[in-house]
Amino acid sequence: MLKWLKNIEFAMPIKSNNEWITDIVLIDIINFSKLDAKHQLEIINFLTKSYTKMIEKMLENSNMSLKNLILGYISTGDGFYCILNPKLKGYGIILGLSFNYFSEQISSKYSYFEGLRIAVHTGKIYEFTDILGNKNYIGDGLNDCARYLEIKDYKISTIMVSDTAYESLKAFLDRYKNFNALLIEREFKYSSPYTFEDKHGNKKEGRLVWLRKAGIINPPNTNFNSMLTRT
Repeated sequence: MLKWLKNIEFAMPIKSNNEWITDIVLIDIINFSKLDAKHQLEIINFLTKSYTKMIEKMLENSNMSLKNLILGYISTGDGFYCILNPKLKGYGIILGLSFNYFSEQISSKYSYFEGLRIAVHTGKIYEFTDILGNKNYIGDGLNDCARYLEIKDYKISTIMVSDTAYESLKAFLDRYKNFNALLIEREFKYSSPYTFEDKHGNKKEGRLVWLRKAGIINPPNTNFNSMLTRT
């Protein structure tokens, strides 16, 4: 077992009225604003279709509905936030690693694509109904997640995770021990803690994580026989 899995207490999801504490995955296309409108549209369309198909396949493999995995998406123009169902808090880093897998595929299709930056954070969000009558989300959790994309010196093949997201992952792996074996098989790696100040002067701590054997890892459900999609 990974050495840091011992003696970890799993924290149940928290909701108070419209308040949630859960995992947030932020996808950002590098230098998206420098592309012309045609290339921006091509990348966004391809990224959206690819991730939609990926999520659909993951749900099929895990025999679960979309609402049981994801609360919602929020477009940022050059990417999107993916907000997980709090019952799967801790899976966000694994989902981020699965999203990152497609970066190489996009690079092979579009020569002007420079890669993705991905951050994962466990934080607080608030649900509200927007002007179109749809569910939407705001909160410090979204803002804090974005701060982890301010780090300039990490490689595209890695994702940046907050200290709270990393602790959520450890609790998740303690609850779903099968995933510990999956991450070991895929050679999950992580850096030492990294401390920095965001643009507002607030201190943040996080670390880089990556898989040496990239792939898509399905979310947990009652059937653990097909959790890992091999590619």
